[in-house]
Amino acid sequence: MADRVTGPWNDAALPVEERVEALLTQMTLEEKVSQLGSHWEMREDNEAQGEVAPMEDAMSSGKLPFDREIVDGEGHLTRTYGTVALTVPEGAALLRERQAAIINANRFGIPAIAHEECLTGYTAYQATVYPTSLAWGATFNPELIEEMAAAIGRDMAATGVHQGLSPVLDVVRDARWGRVEETIGEDPYVIGTLATAYVKGLQKSGIIATLKHFAGYAASRAARNHAPVHMGRRELMDLILFPFEMAVCEGNVGSVMNSYADIDGEPPAASHWLLTEVLREQWGFEGTVVADYWAVAFLEKMHRVAADQAEAARLAITAGLDIELPHTGGYRTLAQQVRDGLVEESIIDRSVRRVLRQKVELGLLDEDWEPQIDESVELDSEDNRALARRVAQQSLVLLKNDGVLPAPAQTLSGKRIAVVGPSADEPRTMMGCYSFPNHVLAKYPAGTFPHKGIGVPMPSILESLEKAYDGAEVTHAFGAPITEYDESRIGEAAEVAAAADLAVVTVGDVAGMFGAGTSGEGCDVEDLKLPGAQQELVEAVFATGTPVVLVVISGRPYALGGIAERCAAVVQGFFPGEEGGPALADLLTGAIEPSGRLPIGIPVHPGGQPAGYIATPLGQNSSGVSNLDPTPLFPFGHGLSYSSVEYRELSLAAEEIAVDGTVEVTATVANTGQRPVNELVQLYFGDRHASVARPVRQLLGYARVELQPGESRSVRFSVHADRFSFTGVDYRRIVEPGVIDLWVGPSAGELPLAAELELTGAVREITGERALTTSAELV
Repeated sequence: MADRVTGPWNDAALPVEERVEALLTQMTLEEKVSQLGSHWEMREDNEAQGEVAPMEDAMSSGKLPFDREIVDGEGHLTRTYGTVALTVPEGAALLRERQAAIINANRFGIPAIAHEECLTGYTAYQATVYPTSLAWGATFNPELIEEMAAAIGRDMAATGVHQGLSPVLDVVRDARWGRVEETIGEDPYVIGTLATAYVKGLQKSGIIATLKHFAGYAASRAARNHAPVHMGRRELMDLILFPFEMAVCEGNVGSVMNSYADIDGEPPAASHWLLTEVLREQWGFEGTVVADYWAVAFLEKMHRVAADQAEAARLAITAGLDIELPHTGGYRTLAQQVRDGLVEESIIDRSVRRVLRQKVELGLLDEDWEPQIDESVELDSEDNRALARRVAQQSLVLLKNDGVLPAPAQTLSGKRIAVVGPSADEPRTMMGCYSFPNHVLAKYPAGTFPHKGIGVPMPSILESLEKAYDGAEVTHAFGAPITEYDESRIGEAAEVAAAADLAVVTVGDVAGMFGAGTSGEGCDVEDLKLPGAQQELVEAVFATGTPVVLVVISGRPYALGGIAERCAAVVQGFFPGEEGGPALADLLTGAIEPSGRLPIGIPVHPGGQPAGYIATPLGQNSSGVSNLDPTPLFPFGHGLSYSSVEYRELSLAAEEIAVDGTVEVTATVANTGQRPVNELVQLYFGDRHASVARPVRQLLGYARVELQPGESRSVRFSVHADRFSFTGVDYRRIVEPGVIDLWVGPSAGELPLAAELELTGAVREITGERALTTSAELV
């Protein structure tokens, strides 16, 4: 045990910066460097098959045992709860033991920051599995996502955790990428508003949020994981970086994680431009930059921009990457590199200050600190489940409906309902790859854990429909597996459907890691055809003549051309979590009104993918020039209700404004049907003529409007001219004078209201802070 040295840094009454500087001046070089690393104890479990991250062996050269790692202190502890299945008391005992060892091993008694994953809820055993990020996007409801994040943060804080590795702000440019499920969709504004809400919710519960992956990760060539990104800086600045800027400037996020990609040959982990010039100097970020797992090692082993791990560490910390995760590798060489004159000690001090500041703010340096853990906390409480159900309900998107839905239980009493397909009775198909059941428990043999091996109660679609339609005869057939091509059971499914009055056909994905699923990290696909023989299953059910309600539960959009038009109804769910089955039953029976909207378009064809709806004129359909039409079957923002809605009366407070002015845009929406609606009013803009090719249309703002039958309301958007800015020819951010087209409607593909706005004056350059959001209010 090191002799404890106390000082002003332990005095909670002193200002944070004074405490940080007092400690920093007393630390040796080795003690400073120790704060920039982490330790991940990959504990062996004889029952488990494989690792949480299969790259762990290849990238762990030089990893030290825990007792040697912590001699001078430790910056982070990696995934104490999230690596194997531990109950809260088991995880608490381990965390206390490790924190005590770290405190006793360094002379200042500095604890580590404990971090965990939290993308679909707290990634820990028996914790609530919320809908995945793409489902958040479908809610278009920042307030709800903030509420969810706060609940996740409370559970993490109750178990002694300090930092969560979420949310993901990657902008999808090709839906074949396996990690689409982890994103919030294809629109930077929706991503920015929802991710910022998540950040606020998590951080108000005392957990540091971590933006990832900064930047460009989801724009890889051929949609391959860890593949290069070939993108101009203009697209990077205007589309990819926008949501990160919002979460930094408006969410005051505490941490950022680099992207694995290399952009035009430059890995973000070694990019001074991204990590220092943009993130800190332009946006004013003051938190810590943490490495995505093994990103420092990748600079040598994968990007090959470093000759060895010492050079990789030197490149990363000089660029502005503060903390190496998941364990200390190359950063262990930094003390000697300072002595050898290869790295300035001021660069080490810069990063250490950032780490110590967070530790002071978290209370870790307060006198007699010890982990505050509530071992009685219920990680899957009734309140959590109710919240998970609300998020799931609002995330389900009704894509098509010929009137078969809603189908109340009394209407189908005495009828026969066939529930067909691989998603019907498999709870794992409701969760993303970073849910604990799919991320960790999937390694274990079936039956190892309660509730079908997933640790939490998770009513399947079949169970939920049997409960909802208890007066009907509900039959079931598996149909076809998801992860392999097998038609052998399709005939049986067709027979079951043929004997029914209505067929609910469930298709989609099962999430996994690195090829173990059809969606998830490292589960990239060649095209967007439904996996396995699921399309053949749907075709066989069509042939029976029984009306089909198609339910797609997936981590990405799949091509539904040739399928959707033959369905009576189509519902899209993006891994809606542990309450997804009951939420779907609520939707089908009409217990709730459909309110979800597509955060990403649904394509017609499985190949020839568009780059998303945000495209320049050459990215749109060009009849007569190319025979490929990228127009989606169901566009971004699309979603139906059980009523009818009419858009009326678009008006502008002024027909022209200065290039630094503000305009108010008002539109009226009316419920002309017989049921309530929760309509999403969407405002788009397009720059009619600009000095560079600009997107034809792009979302400017959105607002939820609840309407009773016959009711109408007006929405007033307040738009600053900054929202029309872009990166010009010389890479300065500018607002140009000229005509802006404005549209309002229910989706990017249906915009019945249009108006023109004239921007006047000289070209204006924007430096420093700018308006990033469009406010909306009901009037």
